[in-house]
Amino acid sequence: MMGPTQAGDVFSFGPFRLAAGERLLTREGAPVDLGARALDILVALVSRPNEPVGKRELMAEVWPDVTVEEGSLRFHIAGLRKALGDGQDGARYITTLPGRGYCFVAPVLRSAPPAQAASFTGATFLPARLARMVGREEEIQALSAQLAAARFVTIVGPGGVGKTTVAAAVAHELLQAFAGAALFVDFGLLTDPRLVPVAVASMLGLPIQSEDPAPRLIAHLRDRRFLLVLDSCEHVIDGAAALAAEIFRTAPEVHILATSREALRVEGEQVRPLAPLASPPEDSGLTAATAGAFPAIRLFLERAAAAGAPLELSDADAALVAEICRRLDGVALAIELAAGRVQAYGLRQTAALLDQRLPLSWPGQRNAPPRQRTLQATLDWSYDLLSEPERLVLRRLAVFVGPFTMEAALGVVTGGAVDDALLFGAIDSLVAKSMVATRPVGAMMRYRLLDTTRAYALQIAGEAGRADLAARHAGYYRRWLEQLGGDWPTLSNAAERGPYLSAMNNVRAALDWCFGPGGDAGLGVALAAAAAPVFLAMSLLTECRRWSERAILALDGDTRGGDDEMHLQAALGMALLVLQGGSDAARTALERGLAIADTRGDALGQLLLLGPLHMFHLRTGTFDSALELGRRGAALAGSVADPAAAALAHFLLGISLHLAGDLGGARAALEAALRHQPGGPRASTIYLGFEGQNLSGAILARTLWLQGHPDQAAEQARRAVREAERMDHPVTLSVAMIWAITVFLWTGDLRSAEQHVAWFTARAGSHSLGPYLAVGQALGGALALRRGDAAAAVEALQDGLAALHEARYEVLTTALEIALTEGLAATGRAVEGLDLVEETIRRVEARGDLVYMPELLRVKGLLLAASQAVGAEACFRQSLDRSRGQGALAWELRAAAGLAALLAGQGRSGEAAALLRPVFDRFTEGAETADLQAAARLLAMLEA
Repeated sequence: MMGPTQAGDVFSFGPFRLAAGERLLTREGAPVDLGARALDILVALVSRPNEPVGKRELMAEVWPDVTVEEGSLRFHIAGLRKALGDGQDGARYITTLPGRGYCFVAPVLRSAPPAQAASFTGATFLPARLARMVGREEEIQALSAQLAAARFVTIVGPGGVGKTTVAAAVAHELLQAFAGAALFVDFGLLTDPRLVPVAVASMLGLPIQSEDPAPRLIAHLRDRRFLLVLDSCEHVIDGAAALAAEIFRTAPEVHILATSREALRVEGEQVRPLAPLASPPEDSGLTAATAGAFPAIRLFLERAAAAGAPLELSDADAALVAEICRRLDGVALAIELAAGRVQAYGLRQTAALLDQRLPLSWPGQRNAPPRQRTLQATLDWSYDLLSEPERLVLRRLAVFVGPFTMEAALGVVTGGAVDDALLFGAIDSLVAKSMVATRPVGAMMRYRLLDTTRAYALQIAGEAGRADLAARHAGYYRRWLEQLGGDWPTLSNAAERGPYLSAMNNVRAALDWCFGPGGDAGLGVALAAAAAPVFLAMSLLTECRRWSERAILALDGDTRGGDDEMHLQAALGMALLVLQGGSDAARTALERGLAIADTRGDALGQLLLLGPLHMFHLRTGTFDSALELGRRGAALAGSVADPAAAALAHFLLGISLHLAGDLGGARAALEAALRHQPGGPRASTIYLGFEGQNLSGAILARTLWLQGHPDQAAEQARRAVREAERMDHPVTLSVAMIWAITVFLWTGDLRSAEQHVAWFTARAGSHSLGPYLAVGQALGGALALRRGDAAAAVEALQDGLAALHEARYEVLTTALEIALTEGLAATGRAVEGLDLVEETIRRVEARGDLVYMPELLRVKGLLLAASQAVGAEACFRQSLDRSRGQGALAWELRAAAGLAALLAGQGRSGEAAALLRPVFDRFTEGAETADLQAAARLLAMLEA
């Protein structure tokens, strides 16, 4: 708003000059014949440019003491438009607002009379300071200090990020230091860079007596201490840069703060990028109580309340607001516009509308500059400042979802009118003009379009050439995924994998296009086959299943039975196995994949398919079949050059031998697996969803404990978990923790067991690893038993085992049923316990997890001894025989202790001590572990 018209005010617009006090309108110096009423109407409108003026208000101002009909106003408006040439050659001055009134829409410069200049302080010409600013306090303080020290600072950033608001706040912050001598000049209404010095001079009240008022302006400022704020310089950047550079050079007490969507790039300028408002990261565990720490959320809540929709956030609502703010990239204008819709649509519907590109047209505040009343207007403003090549590149870059590299842009965007040189130049310019954001990641630069910019670019791009661009996009990411298969194992942590994870958004978008209307299903099959192992490696199991199933349905005669189908079936089977347990669909997919590998004579493919199929048989409890597959894998190991694949083969054999009770053979195979170092372009067994080499360490820990090395076993278990954690692969880490927990329970390290059970259960829940939740519940029950809470243990074990049996997840059920049997005995239900142990023994003999047989026989002996039934001693002696046959010194110690206690109770203490002492003395470590301490106490009693 310009304020009340003064007698000496002169208004300039287009080729016209209106001297209000002289009641004179000239066009390029020549008077324009205009009636008195028409002239009054013009003064009324031109003094309030870009503001609606109501018809009644206008008639009251032009005819203050006369009652006239509205037709008189329309008559004089028509005459005024004719005198101005409104509508000729594209010129627009006065627009009609139906039902409201009229508005003067041409850019207007206002020159104050010279007398005003003498009394000018500048404070009147600053925009009003916001009563409260959200999230910019640190930037304002930093900018104030930087401007005071450097004298010339340009705030740069995309449209709507808040540059003008921050600049005005900085000016108010420094106003006292400049004794009120501050001027804020908005160049938003200018169209000609040559008018920049005219605009500044006229606002200072300097008479404009030549075509170039810059010398007079600079002379006026040369010896003054003054704060000059130049707002919205991007569209008149040549004029703004030239004037700012000259003032900075010749007026040493003038401090210049500019705002622009690109830097002015002149001597003396310091550039200050204005970052978007901070939003919570994804998976931040945000709650309603912590939401207020993020400026973007605070702004959203304040603007929603101001629009009549105060929000009482629940934790779920806080997460929804955070998602909205992230989707809008923390851009203040976009957040304000979205918050203003909550009153009409509600929070959830507002969030849903973001997917429909509606935010571009949502209206903002009526008194905002026209370029900031909608996101569409803000983006139109930026887009209009681009050259045609820059516009073309921007429209093509909209094919990318999220960050992309220059290599990706070269692979997708070039073609036709866009060659490499044009692309480099256009991206450089788009970055400079804040239309493309950048973020360095290591030595590489990542680029991205803000979501609102991307939505705008897609909207104006239309359908022409989109299919060709989408196909190039999908093809590029197929090649990228194939390369990633070799790179992934070298990325040791989440930070290194971050750029790869974010790039998967482009893979998803490409898959959507390939399998959507007008897409290329053949390309989609190849892309899904390349993506599936990466989805598995990232533990994105639901997505792996979804895209693998869609691609398999799209197979045709040329692709069925080929390499792509082999990878798709393998990935689908692995995903189903982890998500659903031992389903028939998982087995069918894995066996189909293996059959293709067999037909093609692909030894590496066979080995990589044997891994998940072997896991399937372990999970479903068909341990004899798993052992056959393990031996088949070991036979293939010598025919592949991939060290990780060889490690996988040794692991498959090692875990099967371990469960079969061949501990010596298992240890040799597992140690062989650990000796293989990954390398080569496809060296990753994580390729099919788990990492065999790491899991070899976890199974080796169990083997070491069974062989009588408890300290080494505990250290190996911790090492396996640490290494799996560094890999940042949820499935591998979960499996490693399962086996490590069994070691901690065996050694009696209940604190470590408790920590790992809690950790494991939390991760299983957060990654939707279905059967693992039941495993966690059952392991929690086994822990409760060791802590002496037998009732809670029985309940947790029964519930967990029921869920595991239903999911056909049988790999641990024998160990858990042993714990349940002990719990039943401890709660006075020995008969139930005896029935369960006998049933479990029969099942173990049938399916092949014979490693547990010595422990089952020992527990059966305990139950028989507790009920004084016949056969307890025979069970203990059978357990001893089985333990010695396996080389399981840990089981042998437990069996010997059980039998010794039985013999002592029969008055045979000497015989008992003679039985237990040799077994106890064979241990060279682990004196502090639970079993050895219990055996030591028993021996002390027997030998007393």
